[in-house]
Amino acid sequence: MSTSPATDAAVDPALAARLPELRELYTALQARDLRLDLTRGKPSAEQLDLSEPLLALPGEGVHTAGGTDVRNYGGLDGLPELREIFAELLGVPTAQLLAQDNASLRLMWDTLVQALLFGVPGGEGPWSQQGPITFVCPVPGYDRHFAICEELGIRMVTVPMTPDGPDAEAVAALVAHDPSVKGLWVVPTYANPDGAVVSEAVARRLASMPAAAPDFRILWDNAYAVHHLTEHATKTANAIELAAQAGNPDRVVMFASTSKITFAGAGVSFLASSPANIAWFKEHLSFRSIGPDKVNQLRHALFFGDAAGVRAHMDAHRQILAPKFSAVTRILAERLGDAGVATWTDPQGGYFVSVDVVPGTAARVVQLAKEAGIALTPAGATFPYGQDPADRNIRLAPSMPPLAEVEAAMDGVATCILLAAAELAQSASR
Repeated sequence: MSTSPATDAAVDPALAARLPELRELYTALQARDLRLDLTRGKPSAEQLDLSEPLLALPGEGVHTAGGTDVRNYGGLDGLPELREIFAELLGVPTAQLLAQDNASLRLMWDTLVQALLFGVPGGEGPWSQQGPITFVCPVPGYDRHFAICEELGIRMVTVPMTPDGPDAEAVAALVAHDPSVKGLWVVPTYANPDGAVVSEAVARRLASMPAAAPDFRILWDNAYAVHHLTEHATKTANAIELAAQAGNPDRVVMFASTSKITFAGAGVSFLASSPANIAWFKEHLSFRSIGPDKVNQLRHALFFGDAAGVRAHMDAHRQILAPKFSAVTRILAERLGDAGVATWTDPQGGYFVSVDVVPGTAARVVQLAKEAGIALTPAGATFPYGQDPADRNIRLAPSMPPLAEVEAAMDGVATCILLAAAELAQSASR
């Protein structure tokens, strides 16, 4: 992750002098009657078309894999052929990887619900019977992680993200003496929304740090492990291996999926962890499922062939996505330059650009954009409970619209950022 130069905490009072000019620009923007959307990181139709051959697979008469008839019940672990492909990509043993149905979010939900109801290996019983529990949430972060915790009544405390991942010392201080702190959310590769990549040193610290809770877990949401925006394929730190080396083999539970690889609503999800955690998860999974959709897993295995096939497929995604992300950072630089009203990330992968505007103006920027026909993720969405204390962070998702729409939207967003800052400067000068 790289960023633009730092933004001053206070807006330049001289910006107030530009308010009439910026209001004229904004009026012209509204007159364009735009209908643009940068709210969520969805694959575009062009990206989905890359996987169109899946719809013809496995084909009539092709329904056996490894001696298993994929049309029938069973196979709780998932199809071995597909697990082998993604075990290589994720850096885990095939025996420690489950392939399930389309949503990794469901696996995260199931993991937490099972922990609340039954407890986890190495623990002292169900989490729900141990009083209020807490999760550590790096910010800015993924809104659906926060939503799961909020829905389940799990208290959230925040730590800042750095270019190398969560502030490991801040995390360590929280978990060392408080047994109610049961977990930590991490998106290790191209984090949502700032594109940070967890360094080997940070991963090692998180894997080895003392925890007051014997059943402390790191939920390692490796959603963007192969989602590169450059020719450099960033390697994810192997947290499961590091935790085992540190004597905490059950600490890390990894999640991944093909949602942004093939079809977002019809892919395959994965869960990887220690042998004890895998056995624990399967024990409870067996009561709600007799097995995943193995037909879909077979079509994915046939479509990819091997791990190299996945990498080649993701390179085709990169060719579509990279120009859109380049447009975002280029237009922000051209329009905002050294105005001191925003900083933004220049991610090397993933699906988002994180923008920090003048404190106290993020909600206003989103409102201005909405009134100009540009839908943005709500301000505060990247923080627990939807509350950004500084009212500063905005997540941009340029993947779905065509390039021309991304460019139009970003030009409008830049106008809104400048206008909101100028309004604040005028207010402060009174």
